[in-house]
Amino acid sequence: MFSTIGATLSAWTGSVANAIIACVNRIVSPRVVRLVEADDGGFAVQATGNVDILPSRIAYADGALTAPNLAALFRGRRVEIILQPKRFLFRPLELPARAADFIEGIVRAQIDRLTPWSAAEAVFGCTAPVAGGSDTISTMIAATTRKVATTYTQAVAAFHPSAVAVCTGVEGQANPVKVFEQSARGHLDAARLSRVLQLVLGVVAVVAVLAIGVSAYVGSSLGAQEDELARQISTRRAAIRAGGDGGDRSPVAALERRKYETPASVIVLETLSRLLPDHTYVTELHLAGNKLQISGITTDAPSLIPLIEQSQHFTRATFYAPTTRAPSDPGERFHIEARVEPKNNMGNAVGNTVAP
Repeated sequence: MFSTIGATLSAWTGSVANAIIACVNRIVSPRVVRLVEADDGGFAVQATGNVDILPSRIAYADGALTAPNLAALFRGRRVEIILQPKRFLFRPLELPARAADFIEGIVRAQIDRLTPWSAAEAVFGCTAPVAGGSDTISTMIAATTRKVATTYTQAVAAFHPSAVAVCTGVEGQANPVKVFEQSARGHLDAARLSRVLQLVLGVVAVVAVLAIGVSAYVGSSLGAQEDELARQISTRRAAIRAGGDGGDRSPVAALERRKYETPASVIVLETLSRLLPDHTYVTELHLAGNKLQISGITTDAPSLIPLIEQSQHFTRATFYAPTTRAPSDPGERFHIEARVEPKNNMGNAVGNTVAP
């Protein structure tokens, strides 16, 4: 399966590369240098565009071209080598009219019958088809060996042209017939461009797979966070609804209970000011929960315990430190500790006391 996919991909990228090169060649046509073979084996030179130094003749011997400034003449140009017809074998071919679009494939399949060479050994070209009747067309095939064609193309390829084509003239045809063409391995070489396309496709595929993986991971993570937020929102809404219902376990009810069960320091101080006699002065007061500690100066410290115990606001009154008297003090210094009753009882009591 992988080999089939690889072959299909290679064929597709090769087709795309050839199409790109064909489009570029149409847009930017390379300058053409035409070498026309003479009877002595040398070549006359014909060139399009501006050529600084154009040799009048190029000698050819032992598979090599000889002339001054050949590198400047051929570099980057398309070279067409027009060989004499004596180097080719010509065969007329008559085909059905509907085979006009498949002439090259038909000739390639029958080349061993039309010529003395096999398909691997021969190179060929065909003239434009000519209608021979209502249902037939005819063409002329020019063929030679691949060795002959490559001998000339290799001689020119050493000078780095953009492409080299081997052609020949056919009697009755104004334009020569191309039998072989070789593209130089430049920036737009089909094989190299095909490999680049395959590399680009591979990189795009890897990036696409990574993007899909990252997208799935991020989507899963965001989905989990969204679910967690929805759960927290539902929990908070349920707690708010439970608090609004006024149940015993709701936050509002708990806050209400704490309000009435925790004594307020202002109310405690108001109650003490009403209980203690005028000769008693409180210098320190500490309230921690339901535990009250007071310190101060009085003329009769033991009488304070009964006064505090008799009140319904305090219980368990006792001295938590010895009573002392300094020479400079106007009375006895006392330290009394008592338990404070809950606020609701104290509030009612204070309200009854203050009402008159």
